[in-house]
Amino acid sequence: MTLNPYSMTRTMQKLALPLLLLAGLSACEKPAPASPPPRPAMVMQLGEPDGLAHGNWLTGEVKARYESAQGFRIAGKILQRYVEVGEQVKRGQPLARLDAEDTRLSAASAQADLAAAEAELSLAETDQRRQHKLYEQQFISAAALDNVQTRLKSTQARVAQARAQAGVARNQTQYTLLTAERDGVVTSINAEPGQVVSAGEVIARVAVPNTLEVQIAIPEAVRTSLQPGDATSIRLWSHREQVYEGRIREIAPAADTLTRTFQARVTILQPDSHMQIGMTAGVRLASQTPGFIVPSTAVARRGDQAEVWVVDAEKRVHPKTVSIGEFSEQGVNILAGLDGNETLVVAGVHTLVDGQQVNPTPMERQP
Repeated sequence: MTLNPYSMTRTMQKLALPLLLLAGLSACEKPAPASPPPRPAMVMQLGEPDGLAHGNWLTGEVKARYESAQGFRIAGKILQRYVEVGEQVKRGQPLARLDAEDTRLSAASAQADLAAAEAELSLAETDQRRQHKLYEQQFISAAALDNVQTRLKSTQARVAQARAQAGVARNQTQYTLLTAERDGVVTSINAEPGQVVSAGEVIARVAVPNTLEVQIAIPEAVRTSLQPGDATSIRLWSHREQVYEGRIREIAPAADTLTRTFQARVTILQPDSHMQIGMTAGVRLASQTPGFIVPSTAVARRGDQAEVWVVDAEKRVHPKTVSIGEFSEQGVNILAGLDGNETLVVAGVHTLVDGQQVNPTPMERQP
């Protein structure tokens, strides 16, 4: 059988047309949209000690309970400084020295005045004895004898005054040397050789590192629930894994006029080598309010209800209705609705969608 070339061409054209139509339709179809990438979300874990927990965390500074701010008792020019910051010192150890030339001259002048007064006293005593003998022999009157005795008493008073001034001058020569009042460590030095200082100006601070405390400012909202002797927990900014036991030693009876907070001192019961003066520490106070303290940015409003956003195991967010209490400097108190194991979103909660995929980022840890 012989195939007609013309009929074959027509057949192929008929078959090619549907294929071209299918290809065109396939090219017009839009690709399936790609799922959006997970959104970054700042979160905080309720169960972590650095996150949200029962009670209130306050930031403070580690200080020595006993610290001396030492300065010279007289004004003068510093000639020499004997210690550096951080150096261990013993009681009586020299810290700095003033130029003693002026005090030596003052002491010499006072000593000369004393010698002159004592010479006058010797003369007055001799005169008084002589005049007394003449009075006994009735060569002078009683009034003349009284004048001699009065002059003697006046000279004695001038001697006592000169002796006291000489003692002050001698003491001032000793005041040119500043010594440590107790065993401790030098925490700061505020003067250098050549500097002229006034009397009482703080030159150095010496702290006793054996007894350490944390100084904190207590808000008015929690002041009434705290008393000296209450137990606390303490954690260092630089060593967060270790939690120290503490106890409130004192609370100021009046609020600060500027910050409206009450200054308090918390004694660290068992400090170790990680605890150094000047470090930043967090103090957790025992709270009598139930629930959790969370940042105010973690709470959103939906009508009359408050809600937080919880991140599940698949890193998706879901709203959760909670009951809130009062607001404070630390955040807002969650009274009910959380069990303590949730991971909460703490920023941008008003833009979240239920079931949205997120990329959790822990918020910056506070002391």
